[in-house]
Amino acid sequence: MGVTLSEKAAKHVANYITKRGRGVGLRLGVRTSGCSGMAYKLEFADELAPDDLIFESHGVKVLIDPKSLAYLEGTELDFVREGLNEGFKFNNPNVKDECGCGESFNV
Repeated sequence: MGVTLSEKAAKHVANYITKRGRGVGLRLGVRTSGCSGMAYKLEFADELAPDDLIFESHGVKVLIDPKSLAYLEGTELDFVREGLNEGFKFNNPNVKDECGCGESFNV
């Protein structure tokens, strides 16, 4: 199953990598943080790590470390605009509860 990007998210990532002039994809993971226990970490990757798991959606690579995959399996990353705000939205089927501010979650 893995992790996927919506078409909008893939276009946003591809455009940003092009503007940066470098990058192999998007690195997605989780870390212990926040009031609910886990938080997403997201960054552009300039190189592959030896243990990276690689998923590709709409021509964009998503790189995930093996430990994070257990929390992210089946997640779709979307890019949304709500009013004047825009950003990534995580559609993660593993989430059991989220904090009120939406910054952290638990599984």
